Amino acid sequence: MSFDFDLFTIGGGSGGVRASRVSATYGAKVAIAESNRFGGTCVNVGCIPKKLFSYAAHFREEFEIAAGFGWAVGEPRFDWPTLLANKDREIARLNAVYERVLSLAGVEILRGRATVAGPHAVTIGGKTYSAKHILIATGSWPQVPQIPGREHAITSNEVFSLERLPARAIVVGGGYIAVEFASIFNGLGVDTTLAYRRKRLLRGFDAELGERLGEEMTGKGVKIRYAAEPTAIARQASGALEVTCGDGSRREVDRVLFATGRRPNTANLGLEAAGVKLAEDGAVLVDKYSNSSVDSIHAIGDVTNRINLTPVATAEAMWLARTLFRNEPTPVDHENVPTAVFSDPNLATVGLAEDQARERFGAIDVYKTTFRALKLTLTPKTERTFMKLVVERASQKVVGAHMIGPDAGEIIQGMAIAVKLGATKAQFDATIGIHPTAAEEFVTLREKISV
Repeated sequence: MSFDFDLFTIGGGSGGVRASRVSATYGAKVAIAESNRFGGTCVNVGCIPKKLFSYAAHFREEFEIAAGFGWAVGEPRFDWPTLLANKDREIARLNAVYERVLSLAGVEILRGRATVAGPHAVTIGGKTYSAKHILIATGSWPQVPQIPGREHAITSNEVFSLERLPARAIVVGGGYIAVEFASIFNGLGVDTTLAYRRKRLLRGFDAELGERLGEEMTGKGVKIRYAAEPTAIARQASGALEVTCGDGSRREVDRVLFATGRRPNTANLGLEAAGVKLAEDGAVLVDKYSNSSVDSIHAIGDVTNRINLTPVATAEAMWLARTLFRNEPTPVDHENVPTAVFSDPNLATVGLAEDQARERFGAIDVYKTTFRALKLTLTPKTERTFMKLVVERASQKVVGAHMIGPDAGEIIQGMAIAVKLGATKAQFDATIGIHPTAAEEFVTLREKISV
């Protein structure tokens, strides 16, 4: 049977674009459908603009630190419209880059919302195309709880286009998106409260990371309210928002930003009618090769709700392209995926949390340290860098590396290679550090803190 395309991708985010481009380089005839801007969440309302905003938020503290090194500058002044305009220009450049690499690879770009019309059929703009393989790469969407006044709140989608920076804001949630935006608002001078329904930040991370990050963010001025998730929002005559919280308190703010989870984008795509099985939250259920319950339909990225990170989506894309069009069946590898949280201070991790390691291996060794970074010793700043290694006792392999502090993501990326390769604690110890750096602490940890 002949088809219009070997692969039809629905969704032009990082995963969809990578799968389409690589499949085309392997000789497949590929089409991709996107109704919005290319790059998906990451490029448009996620990783890239968020990291740019994070850079902006850090400068206030950098000006203060500079004074300890003899620099004298005038009173810093931040201009929100300038940041927005420069961010928009960079995002537009990236959008164009994504389209260009698709075109150069020979991928046919179709504009509009595509839906699945059958195991080998996709409909877009009133026209139906046949495809040997269909790839669902539609990502996810932020969710807002069903509380009175929820229409007055915003999510991470809207925060990047606010006309004015609020004077007072509540960020709701305790995951990485919430702590990142709370840090951004606080760094830009917003009176910021982080409201979370639990007693510790960053559920799913090493417990000590959540506790210590909460302490550091509090020290930098973020007001953290645990067990205090908003239960109602009301618009006041002044235009301000009155927020009622679960602990009975009320606060008046200018903006409420919910970062309370995301849901896979599968509604009204025609997947169920085509026989594709979905999880309760709408995620496409896939096997280790990213195949759905229908042999010809595949899914990658956030729409599968496995590990929702851009590099994971692009890796899944590469592995799927090899499987389908290079005759190299390549299962997804989600072991030891490093990740960073661009809060202030930064946080990064790879491998197992301490409790996960205990559950998996039983006996473990834990090494950790806290210290004041050299850069801060000429200033009144009291921020502490934290590092932790988790070691399986029997094999002495390092199975987890965790850090809070400046450039944590940059440092843990290197640690991730060692953890992925199964390096032992003795091999860490035998590695000579670069002095004076924070990173050298990972190879100088000698004292076991707990066993």
